[in-house]
Amino acid sequence: MNTHGADAPARGPFRTCPTTGLQVHNDADNLIKANAVAATVALLVGGLTAILVLLTRWQAVHLLDAEMFYRVLTIHGMNMLIFFILFFEMAVLYFASAVILNSRVAAPKVGWGAFGLMVLGTLMVEWTMFTGRADVLFTSYVPLRAHPLFYLGVILFAVGALTVVSIFFATLVVAKRERTYTGSVPLVTFGAITAAIIAVITLVHGAAIYIPTFFWSLGMMNVDPQVYRLVWWGLGHSSQQINVAAMVSIWYLLGALTVGAVVVSEKVSRTAFVLYVGFISMASAHHLLVDPGFGSAWKVVNTSYFMYMAVLASMLHGFTVPAGVELGMRLRGFTQGIFGWLRRAPWGDPGFSSLWLSVVIFGFVGGITGVTFGTEQINIIAHNTLRIPGHFHATVVSGTAMAFMGITYYVIPLIFRKKVAFYGMARWQPYVFSIGMLIFSMCMTFAGSFGIPRRHWDITFAGAPFDVPYSPAVNLVMGVMAIGGLLAAVGGGMYILITVWSVFFGKPLGAEASKAALEGSVPPGVYNRPFLQIPADDTEVKEHGWMGMMPGTMILVIVFLVAFIVYYFANWKLLSFVWKVG
Repeated sequence: MNTHGADAPARGPFRTCPTTGLQVHNDADNLIKANAVAATVALLVGGLTAILVLLTRWQAVHLLDAEMFYRVLTIHGMNMLIFFILFFEMAVLYFASAVILNSRVAAPKVGWGAFGLMVLGTLMVEWTMFTGRADVLFTSYVPLRAHPLFYLGVILFAVGALTVVSIFFATLVVAKRERTYTGSVPLVTFGAITAAIIAVITLVHGAAIYIPTFFWSLGMMNVDPQVYRLVWWGLGHSSQQINVAAMVSIWYLLGALTVGAVVVSEKVSRTAFVLYVGFISMASAHHLLVDPGFGSAWKVVNTSYFMYMAVLASMLHGFTVPAGVELGMRLRGFTQGIFGWLRRAPWGDPGFSSLWLSVVIFGFVGGITGVTFGTEQINIIAHNTLRIPGHFHATVVSGTAMAFMGITYYVIPLIFRKKVAFYGMARWQPYVFSIGMLIFSMCMTFAGSFGIPRRHWDITFAGAPFDVPYSPAVNLVMGVMAIGGLLAAVGGGMYILITVWSVFFGKPLGAEASKAALEGSVPPGVYNRPFLQIPADDTEVKEHGWMGMMPGTMILVIVFLVAFIVYYFANWKLLSFVWKVG
């Protein structure tokens, strides 16, 4: 349990959060707000361009011409996969260190300087993209050449992010020295430490490749395209692994805030985070499985033996998070039947619904497809088809973004000290967004099974000197995909409207703490405080044991494993058709 050290030296203005009892320093408050607002702006830009990309990929509409399509796709990728995600993760690092540990920020002025660097870098990159000086897509593969300011902007952004990571580690030292907490750091902070370590690995890769590429863009040196791809994916894919560690940390936090979820085993959860540090970045190799410049031994080792340890970590979290929810609910009296705890969960709480939808879609769709496509042999029938963006829209968007949206509904009252605007809409937003993304991701994956390309502007290849036939069913699948995407865009718009209105025009929370004053304007976890409602009677635990109190989770795990096995071997069957075996 975190306690503010009574003998700690005076360190400036703090406020006490009436919900959690944590001591929140003004610098942490303001830095979290600034990064969260910047993330929302990037999300807005990325979301608007997503609609344009979608309406172009939908062949019946085919909105943009080729040049504008690739420009808009570049803007979409950079804003959603880099700017939105990393700005939000910087806010998470400040929260997981200074706020959760009741500490001051180690170097707030440096933090503001880092934020300024990130904003400057973002604006530079945005200018080059919007003016047509960087139509190189998210991957920016050499020899595609962008304006030098594109690469310099990314470098400045990365330096700012790396600086925030350094402040995060320094804040941990400050909290330890000033004894603002007792015992080990909480699991949420431990997960954030994992994300920060992966961020260092990621950003170092970015510096290692973008600095020479910047000089290449100036005509001062050469960059080998194969070396670029190898090093760049240490940034491009590993940056999404920061998301995974941050997302899982938020899962644990949302579980505690919404239903008083418990941590089934601290050792297991922390071990899973450590496995992320050691192995998760190696999954970057699955983007290079069809490259002839690497040997099969290197590909197999990176995408199987090593990557499977990271898969094990995700599967452990995929068990412990819902198990903690079930155990927490049962300890608080929801013991009817196998799934009574799930049926009676607070589905009207946007934080809880976001948590559950994030876990399920990330695991069942994103996780299963990711491991399958990371297999060297199977990758040959999935690489550069729509199956790949189908996969990462299920992980980064349906998983990570959904978790970020969920915690926002608690950040608004706890950090911004505002009521959640349009709370009735907020209760529906996670469902609208997640259902839309689920339809979108699954249809995109299915269309990719017909060979529909990942990046090409025109799936018919009109005007090409060769014929590219595809099944008429593709038109139906792409149409349904577009409907799902538009539904998700509506859900994303709802989130942005709620967030912006709450932050800038919302009603202050004030000193209100009663259920009657807050009900219908903030998530119920803010005033019910389930994480403080410690069960007095643990008779059932002694009688059945921990595992005996999680029958619902065990059944869900079995369903997941069956789905995993069926999908994995179905892909081997598809591969046998290509090989003409059997």
